[in-house]
Amino acid sequence: MPAGAVPPGDETDTAHAAVWQSSPPGSLYDYIRVASFSLDRDGRIEQWSRRAEELFGVPAEEAIGQDPVAAFAPPEVQDRAHERLSEILDGREWTGLVPYRDAAGASALAEVYVMPAEGGALCIALDVATLRQIETDLAASQAVFGQSPMGFVLFDTKLRLIRVNDRFANVFGRPAEEHRGRGPQDFLSRVEADRLSAALRQVLESGEAVLDMPLVGTVPGDPARRRWAMSLYRLHSATGRPIGVAGLAMDVTGRQRAEREAAHARRNLALLNEAGSRIGTSLDLETTARELLDVAVPSFCDLASVDLYQVLLSGEEHLPGTTDGSGEVRRVAIASAVSDAPVAMAGDDEVTPAGGPVSVGAVHRYRFNSAGARALRTAQPQVLDADADAGHDLGGTLVQSTLVVPMVARDTVLGLVKFSRAKGSEPFTERDRMLGEELAARAAIFIDNARLYRREHERALILQRSLLPPDDPEAAGLDIACRYLPGSMETEVGGDWFDVIDLPGHRTALVVGDVMGRGLRAAVAMGELRTAVRTLAMLDLEPAEVLGALDEVVQGLGAPARGGRTRRAKDLGDADLAEVYLATCVYVVYDAVTRRCTIANAGHLPPVVVEPGETPRLLELPRGVPLGVGGEPFEEIEVELTDGALLALYTDGLVESRNHPLDEGLDAFRLSLAGPARPLEDICDHVLATLDTAHGEDDIALLMARIRGLPASSVGDRTLEPQPTSVARAREFARDRLLHWGLDGLVDTTELLVSELVTNALRHGYGDIRLRLLLDRTLVCEVWDNALMPPRRRRARDTDEGGRGLQLVAMLSQSWGSRRTHRGKAVWFELALRGGESRSAGPSVDDLLSMF
Repeated sequence: MPAGAVPPGDETDTAHAAVWQSSPPGSLYDYIRVASFSLDRDGRIEQWSRRAEELFGVPAEEAIGQDPVAAFAPPEVQDRAHERLSEILDGREWTGLVPYRDAAGASALAEVYVMPAEGGALCIALDVATLRQIETDLAASQAVFGQSPMGFVLFDTKLRLIRVNDRFANVFGRPAEEHRGRGPQDFLSRVEADRLSAALRQVLESGEAVLDMPLVGTVPGDPARRRWAMSLYRLHSATGRPIGVAGLAMDVTGRQRAEREAAHARRNLALLNEAGSRIGTSLDLETTARELLDVAVPSFCDLASVDLYQVLLSGEEHLPGTTDGSGEVRRVAIASAVSDAPVAMAGDDEVTPAGGPVSVGAVHRYRFNSAGARALRTAQPQVLDADADAGHDLGGTLVQSTLVVPMVARDTVLGLVKFSRAKGSEPFTERDRMLGEELAARAAIFIDNARLYRREHERALILQRSLLPPDDPEAAGLDIACRYLPGSMETEVGGDWFDVIDLPGHRTALVVGDVMGRGLRAAVAMGELRTAVRTLAMLDLEPAEVLGALDEVVQGLGAPARGGRTRRAKDLGDADLAEVYLATCVYVVYDAVTRRCTIANAGHLPPVVVEPGETPRLLELPRGVPLGVGGEPFEEIEVELTDGALLALYTDGLVESRNHPLDEGLDAFRLSLAGPARPLEDICDHVLATLDTAHGEDDIALLMARIRGLPASSVGDRTLEPQPTSVARAREFARDRLLHWGLDGLVDTTELLVSELVTNALRHGYGDIRLRLLLDRTLVCEVWDNALMPPRRRRARDTDEGGRGLQLVAMLSQSWGSRRTHRGKAVWFELALRGGESRSAGPSVDDLLSMF
């Protein structure tokens, strides 16, 4: 036994003995930081305890003889501290808070008690931080102990109660204070008390906890047997010495009910976990609704349905009728565990138009006083019980309970979901209502995200589709087929583009280009370039001139240099190239009369030509620099193709891949075009199916054109001398040709307009005049002269004798214009073939002449 310790069980003056004995392990001094020292008459340290050494970090040999204020107080409080010290040495007690530096050199605060003593003063210092921590721990312990919903008890090492909480005291009918000192035999039967005592000793000796030990007994005032589950664990002091056993007792008399509630909670938690992983896997409204029902049926209910507002599904921004529940809703999903046949959901008899079960896709409204309308109107769930509503017939199965839950996201009601349970199932409880709301809320967020995505995606697709020509472009003297595959499945357009542009004189411009890069930036640049190409094509420039002008446009798309001057790509460093747009393009002008193709290239892959019966070949043409580089002229070549020849324009995404070199891809492309003649659509499908396109790496554009030149019988060509009599000859030639073609209904209009154009050529031009009539999808008439100045339409005054010819041309033709030729210009007009209809489809020729 340690010296100075009190033997256990010795009750002789124990209290007095404890005063003189040293503090045992686990005493209060193990939890607080306290120091004591004394001062002499001069206010200097005379005695210095071991705890003072630990608190201040100064050994006794250094502390004794020092001024405590100067040694431990911060400089800013030393003057005031010296005044206090003088008062203490004069015989006054003092208690207060004093700042100091601890053993680690950190600033701290101590509560100091100083009392005068003979020959000086006695000082006791307690670290405030540890005191406050003890107060906090005690308050927390008291809160946990007092607020525990289960019985909480503490046994000492003699297995006697030293403390119980109010829950335990209330169960056994005594105040908590009266349980102090009682043992297990005082509130349990002998057998149960012995079992508990044995368990307490085991825990006290071994330190191993006992969990959920079953106990049986009765409580005062209730003869019914109670069952408890008690868990025991050993308590230790700060030094690890066992000081007792803590027990936690739970009344498990109603364990079956509790287990049922726990199972219900676990099921709900599992259902929510499943909902989190299964709902919202796609940005599709209908798919999300089906995912919700897949989770709910049969785990939560026997059958369910989802109704969404019709305006929401149509992509409208404003949702009329959604505030009062009167808007049209569409049933987007149904799930049933009771029948495979269509069944009527509870409340389906409250919709308009009525007519039995509401099937998927059906649009209906809920009557104002129906549960569905109330849920939509109030954004609050509604419960329909069979007892209150006499049940709802579901193909022979009666519904026990129905939960109608609105689907709300971002303060907007999107629709509702109905959960129904058949007879024999438990009705919906308040907890079920909360679970149903949570399921609906989760699905609503994903449905609203899908709605917003669908709306923005459709807008983007409309914009993107507008950047490409129609799927079946038509051209004079050509059969056309095309394919476009964007590199990203999230968009329908990338940086590649193609176009088919009608030009005057039954000519066609075929364009394929590729903006370097991918994504939105490349798509925006592509749209601007396509628009620029169309604008330049309408000016009827030569292909090389079109690319030259387009090169300037591309340079303007990049970041402008200081001073507003456009920078060229070749003049920039690597860091600046990210701000510059570069593109490749091949521009082909095909003349259906001569079957000649004039081609210019800006760094693009060359077209492939397949002549009937010959091997596919790459056209040899100047490569040119990409658009946006600048500073280099573009060249063009002219190629004459035979009828039936195939011309293929494409982008590098079709033939280039990380999996093989470019030459290998070009060879595979040419090989896929070989073989007997097939429809163009089949050829396009065959090419895409045959080549290893590695779709997703880059955009792919493919434009196929088969040459179908205008036959000589569809061309009328006449050269006229620059004489006034040529006007009559031109009318006669036009009339004869139209009668030969069976276009009797266009004779009068054509004669009049030909007369006007030939007259203008005689008046404003010089040299021979050429009249050419072309018959294809429309009738085109051209009048050629050697003058360079294009005609200008003007408004004639009432007193003018002329100036109305071009107005007649504009009013009677479908379209008209002028274009440059190698020696001058050609003025043309176009007439539709259907019964002689013109663009105006208004007054007759005689009526128009009378107006002038």
